[in-house]
Amino acid sequence: MSTLAEPSHPTVADFHRVNRGGGLFSESVSQWIGAVFALVAQRLGLRPTVLTVTNLLLGLATSVTVVALAGPVAAGDVPAGVVGLVALIGWQIAYALDCADGQLARVTGQGSTAGARVDVLCDVAAQIALVAALSATAVAQRPETPTWLVATFAGTWMVNLVTSVMQSGPNAASMVSSTSLPVRLVKLVRDYGAVIFVAALVLALAPALAFWVIVAFTVINGGFLLASIAFSARASLR
Repeated sequence: MSTLAEPSHPTVADFHRVNRGGGLFSESVSQWIGAVFALVAQRLGLRPTVLTVTNLLLGLATSVTVVALAGPVAAGDVPAGVVGLVALIGWQIAYALDCADGQLARVTGQGSTAGARVDVLCDVAAQIALVAALSATAVAQRPETPTWLVATFAGTWMVNLVTSVMQSGPNAASMVSSTSLPVRLVKLVRDYGAVIFVAALVLALAPALAFWVIVAFTVINGGFLLASIAFSARASLR
């Protein structure tokens, strides 16, 4: 989406209109919250990178908190609900800020190649921390969790981010282009906003299921990687 000329008095709707999607949950929830943040930032004269770095710091702080309390939660010394609530609020606000930085850049004409690089690098750092938080919880709850599973989970998690970056720009392509509601519901498994929402609920209500969360996303992201390779290889042979 091209950079837009800044409206004289942009509204929340103006910021949301230039969102880059992300999935049904992200578009319906995260991008709207991000639009509010973008509007506030515009009124305060903040640059998009300020939102990007704030997203990173909040995301890291939230994940570090989950990692630090994974053992005490497993031992019953800290209520799981408290940690889950911290994760729910922290991760969702951080992601909304991630949505907001791009909206602010496009509406105000402050987009730049350097800013886009910072955004991607901060996303990588925040998601590494998220993976560490989920892995630490799974291992604390189930010490016999195989090392290879944690490593595979961490490796395949980045498939979502990498393919999202690859699907932007002039060479973008999608294996499933349908925008029907059933398809969009299925795609929620790769909607970052929905994923961190579910992850936080697991931490709050049933942290013992964290093991199965990393199993599920290892299978989902690994399967998507293989499907993407097959899709791209077939397209290259045409």
